Amino acid sequence: MDYPQTLTYLFSKLPMFSRIGAAAYRSDLVNTIKLSEFLDKPEHRFRSVHVAGTNGKGSTSHMLAAIFQSAGYRTGLYTSPHLKDFRERIKVNGQMIREDFVTDFVRRIRPLSEEIDPSFFEVTVAMAFDYFAQEQVDIAIVEVGLGGRLDSTNIILPELSVITNIGYDHINLLGDTLPKIAFEKAGIIKKGVPVVIGEYHPETAPVFEQRAREEEAPLVYADRQRFVSDWKYERHHLVAEVTASPVSDDKVYYNLDLSGIYQTRNLLTVLEAVCLTRDKTCSNLKGALDPRTSLRYGMIC
Repeated sequence: MDYPQTLTYLFSKLPMFSRIGAAAYRSDLVNTIKLSEFLDKPEHRFRSVHVAGTNGKGSTSHMLAAIFQSAGYRTGLYTSPHLKDFRERIKVNGQMIREDFVTDFVRRIRPLSEEIDPSFFEVTVAMAFDYFAQEQVDIAIVEVGLGGRLDSTNIILPELSVITNIGYDHINLLGDTLPKIAFEKAGIIKKGVPVVIGEYHPETAPVFEQRAREEEAPLVYADRQRFVSDWKYERHHLVAEVTASPVSDDKVYYNLDLSGIYQTRNLLTVLEAVCLTRDKTCSNLKGALDPRTSLRYGMIC
């Protein structure tokens, strides 16, 4: 198959959530694990940050990827869905996955695909992990597709887990209460891996804290570490004033080209994630993470 034929196969032959809805959702990781084993477990060959949440996980993922890339890391980014081009889902240092890799990957896994009937999302996750491994990324920012506990991305063991916030989404699959939905999102919390929760909520906090205790995972709420004390618009950018407490005079200004006011919440999550990964990850890799570096996407300066 050439590249257009490969896309036709991906979009039409594989179960796809945006096309057929809940019927495409797989309530286990069986197919993902089979694909991983077929590919010699590529997710074991790169470091990662795992990002879940109801809202903001895409923006948070892009900002984190920009910070790592700006610091000199070879950075992978997996997000979904795409806007115009399928290859938007899988990037290394801001560059989309090559067409020839997509075609070759589908050709390689097609015999297994015909046998196990994976979903579109299961295949794209496996493709991303295989690409990141072959491209030898230093770190990959991996956005959860749906939920967390049973999401195909949840076979990674990340350096850090991030959960942006919890709201009512996909209640037919994740549950009809905030604690039930939080339970599914909390499934990305791993043994001993630090976790950043973007926003404290009294209904979901006990769920996250229980899971963190079970996994002995250090947990922190981003919105209790820093505060957005003021904000304004300048030349189509959002300028956020961040302090360590609501009454602190020690202010740091961040300039975001993601201009929605809700990005201030994502900013606090990103800042705490950078704070936690700076020591742990940079002790094993090159460079230093500085959230005030000018970034190509989601500029923070």
